[in-house]
Formats: sequence, C-alpha cells, structure tokens
Amino acid sequence: MTLTQWLIFLGLMQVIHFLGTWKMYKAAGLKPILALIPIYSVIVLMRLINRPVWWVILLFIPIINLIMLPVIWVETLRSFGFNQRSHTAYVVLTLGFYLFYINYTQSLTHIKERSLMPRSSAGEWISSILFAVVAATLVHTYFMQPFTIPSSSLEKTLLVGDYLFVSKFHYGARTPQTSVALPMVHDTIPFLGTKSYLSSPQLPYFRFPGFQDIERNDIVVFNWPVDTLVDIRPGFMRGSVQKPIDKKSNYVKRCVGLPGDSLSVINGLVYINGKQNELPDRAKIQFVYEVVSKKPLIKVERGGRVYNEPNPVIYDRFKISDISFAGMDQATGLIKHRAHMSEAVADQLAALSDVVSVTKIKKREGNFDRSVFPYTVDYANNNDFFGPIYIPKAGVTVAITPETLPVYRRIIEVYEGSELGKNRIIDVVDGEILMNGQPLKQYTFEMDYYWLMGDNRDNSQDARSWGFVPENHVIGKPVFIWLSLDANKKGFSKIRWERMFTTVGGSGEPKSYLSYFLIALALFYSWDYYRKRKKKV
Repeated sequence: MTLTQWLIFLGLMQVIHFLGTWKMYKAAGLKPILALIPIYSVIVLMRLINRPVWWVILLFIPIINLIMLPVIWVETLRSFGFNQRSHTAYVVLTLGFYLFYINYTQSLTHIKERSLMPRSSAGEWISSILFAVVAATLVHTYFMQPFTIPSSSLEKTLLVGDYLFVSKFHYGARTPQTSVALPMVHDTIPFLGTKSYLSSPQLPYFRFPGFQDIERNDIVVFNWPVDTLVDIRPGFMRGSVQKPIDKKSNYVKRCVGLPGDSLSVINGLVYINGKQNELPDRAKIQFVYEVVSKKPLIKVERGGRVYNEPNPVIYDRFKISDISFAGMDQATGLIKHRAHMSEAVADQLAALSDVVSVTKIKKREGNFDRSVFPYTVDYANNNDFFGPIYIPKAGVTVAITPETLPVYRRIIEVYEGSELGKNRIIDVVDGEILMNGQPLKQYTFEMDYYWLMGDNRDNSQDARSWGFVPENHVIGKPVFIWLSLDANKKGFSKIRWERMFTTVGGSGEPKSYLSYFLIALALFYSWDYYRKRKKKV
C-alpha cells in the first residue's frame, strides 16, 4: 500500500471508531467529537477504560496491535458493565463491530472506578498469557530473535544444530511490513503447514538506526531474496507463492562483499577489488574432495548396505559431517567418497594409512554453469570461477546495456520495483532496452546491496546462485550460541558443551561462558530464596 492509501485507510478506521463509540464517550462525560480526533481519541479512550496511556504505543506496533485490539474491545465493554462471557465472545468474533450494537441499543452507564483484577482464574491465566505474548513479540521483533542453523554452509564457524540469538539492534531493527500475521511464528503455522499471514495490506519499509553498519566478513541473517516456496523445511519444499519480504525464509551467510565492491571468485576464493579477502581466524573455508580409501569412511552395516553417515572414528577425530559414498572400483576394491572439509583437514586425512588419495574437486575457469548468477553464457560463471561483478551502492548510477542488464534486471524490476509497489517491466525490442515502454540507458540504485556466501564453498546455496541481497532483506546479526546439539550423538553426548554460551564473533577459539551463567543463576536463586524467607519471618 502507498502512503496515500494508508492515510485513507487510517482515516476510515477513525470514522468507524467514532461511529461505534461516540455515545460511550458521551456517557463517560466526554465530548463525542473526541472520538473523531486521530491518536488523541485513543489517549482519551485509555482514560475511559482506566488503562495506562502507554498502551497507545502498543496499538501502533505492527502484529502487537492485532493482540491489543481485542483487549481494548473487551475492556471498553467492561467499562460499561458488560462483563459476561457472551459479550466478550461477541465482540471478538465480530472483530469489534459488536460495539456498534452496544453503542446504539443499550443503556450506557460508565463505571469509572471499576476493578481491573480478573474475575476468575481463567481470566488471570488469559491476562498472563497475553502479557507474555506481547512481551515476547516485542523482544523477538525489535531486539533478539532465536534462530537455528539447519545446514552446513557456514561450518566450522557455525555448525548444524547450533541455536543462536540474533541481534536485531546491531544493524537496526526492521519494523514488520506484513501487518496481519500470527505472532511468534514465521511464514507457516506449525503442524498445519499453511500461511501464517495475510499478504496485504503491507506497511512501507522502515528500519530503526543501528549501532553499526554491516562490515566485511560479518555473519548476517537475512530473508532469502528469491524465496517463493510455501514451506522450505527439508523434505517439505513445496508450492509456489509470492511472499512479502519479511516472510521470506531466513538464511544465514557471511557477507564477503559490501556495496560498491568489485567481487570475483577465483578457484573458490573471494577477491575484493583485485585483492584476496582475508577471513577471520575462526572461519574455516571448506571445499569438496574425492577421498579414495581401502576401507569405508562412512557407516556400513552387514549386507553391504551403505549409510551416508560419518564413521564415528572419522567424525570424532576430524569432525567431517559432509561425507558420502561415491562408488567402488571393482578391480581394486578401493572405495571412493566425497567429503567437504578444509585444506588442513584434507592433509590430515591424507596421512591416514587406509587413505590412498585426497583430491580437491574443482571446476575449470570458463566452464559455464547455467544455475549460477546471472544465468547467461555472456558471463561464463561457475561456483569456483565467478565475476568480476559490481555490487550496487545506493546513489550510484550504472549504464544499462545488453551486457549489464542480466546482472541488474531483478534489482530494477523486483527489489526496487514490484516489492516496493512500483510497476516496472523491462523489455528488449530490436536491441533497445525499454522500461515501461521508455528507453533505459542508465539506472541509479535506491538501496545498498550485499554479497553473501557460505564458508563451505561447494555445499552452500548462496549469492552465486541468486545474486544480491538488498538492504531491506537484512534481519540481524548472530551474536550468541546458547545451545548446540550434535545429530550424530545420543543422550547427553548430543550436547556440544564446549559451544554453549559462546559468542559468534571474535577471534581465537570460542570461549564458553556457561559456567559464568550457571554461577549467576545460582546466586540469583539463592538471593530470591533468602528474600522470600526473610519476608515470611
């Protein structure tokens, strides 16, 4: 929705509020015209229902306002003595329009000093749950969001099974653009697998000021720009739907390219403006290798059945999680595997007596891969040899030619076009590039863009597959691992204790702050026990 459409919508809501409550204002000794004044009418309403004025703020926070509106409807009824459960059900089921019936058909007596305490244990439970949901939604949306690492694209910095806290305030919290959605869930309703939101109306993009800009090599959580899947969970990838920006699937990658950079990938390594990108010491770049051995490096049960799971000895020693069976040489009996690992681990694995050879598998320069951005033979890109490519920066103007159009077309038509409510259609007619029928010779970018890649270079769907990430798709910065579970272990051994309560950033080996947390928790409970015992005395 455009700004004008939103103003019309809000004006209409104000008129509906006035028509449904003006007699209530009058019964409370207030001037009915107050119900027609934007914002101030809500402040007056808070006084009318004997609730704090700061509740007004909650009514203007997307998603949270959907929780607060039914509360306000019920509180309004109860301020005039309509306390029965039937009244509560009617006003909620009619989306507040039951207030019209009360306003025009019932005798109204305002109860100024009514009790605000719940009348039953059920009411007390509901009040507590609503407060908890509102508080959790505020924290989840604007401060810190839990996130799980589902894939190995960032090993060994982040492992499959890491549970993170993602900061929203480092880069600036983004207000929800989808205005009607269930709180505390993303794009699907758990167990039902259906959409958890309405695609419209959409709010304009807005981001609060952050404490820092995205820096090179930061790990960033973002909305997958090309996501059109109803459900992206492994084994459930299905359907096709055009998603709002903030409901696209959450991804996590490393930002190797910043706005204004010229980026290349040479032999799997990233070069920025002609210089190799230097990663922090915690980052361990991995590639795919062919490992030939005398014995299988993955689990093999009786009958020769092969499981693509690491042999416990190999896993515990080298922590290789991405390894699979690739075949057997019938003449020699040697077994071939494919494994994703760092060069250092490859050298260690090659030193084992049962390992015959470890060879890096790589594509040749100039071999065109049609699945790699920007998907045209004019750019003979593959995952190992890519670019150079310019990463757009807000305010910079580039020439639009048949050669550059494949690189920037999606930005113009989608990211800065349809997703922002602008109708932009590009056609090429007789070699001339037209946008909405008008010649397009150059284009000035409206947003910054980023290039995000995984450290596990041959096992990562990243910017090489789908291109740039717009700034309005950025969610936040992972800062803390609070739990880490190893799917290859059982019982308490599943817990990677050494990774619990470690920071994501920084240099050197990650340090666990679990012991400090447990000490602080013990001190708190000891103090709380002492305080309660002292009160009883």
